Amino acid sequence: MKSLKTVIRGLPVQLVVSHEMSVSVSVRLQYEPSDPHVVRAAFDVVGSDETVEWIIGRDLLADGLEGPAGEGDIRVWPAEEEHDGSDMYILLSPPDGTALLKAPAREIKAFLRETEAVVPRGAESGRINLDALLAHLIAEG
Repeated sequence: MKSLKTVIRGLPVQLVVSHEMSVSVSVRLQYEPSDPHVVRAAFDVVGSDETVEWIIGRDLLADGLEGPAGEGDIRVWPAEEEHDGSDMYILLSPPDGTALLKAPAREIKAFLRETEAVVPRGAESGRINLDALLAHLIAEG
C-alpha cells in the first residue's frame, strides 16, 4: 500500500467581532490520512506565540459549504449575504465563549478536494488502523 500524504493549507480568515469589525487571523488546515474523518485547524493567536487547535469533521466542513451543518461546539454555513458562495462561516463555541470566523469558501473547497484525492469521502474506514487505535486507548487506560 502506498504511503498517503498529509494535506496542509494555510489560509486567511476573518474573526468577526461585530457587524462593522473583523480581525484577520491565519489558520492552518491539516488532514492526516491516518485520521481520515477529521481536519485539524490551528489558529494563530494575535499578539502571542500561542496556537489554538480545533478538530473539525471533514464531512462537517463539506456539508457547511452547501448549507447549515453541525451542532454543539462547531457549526458551519455558507455566508448568505454572498450570493456567489465566496465565503462561509465557522462558529466555534468552547465553554468559555464563542468565535465566529468568516472563511474563503473557494480555499476550503480546494483543501477538501485535495483531501478527497488522498482519501475519498466514504472510504475513510479503510484507512483507520484499528490495532494502533486500540493500543492507544489501552495505553490511555
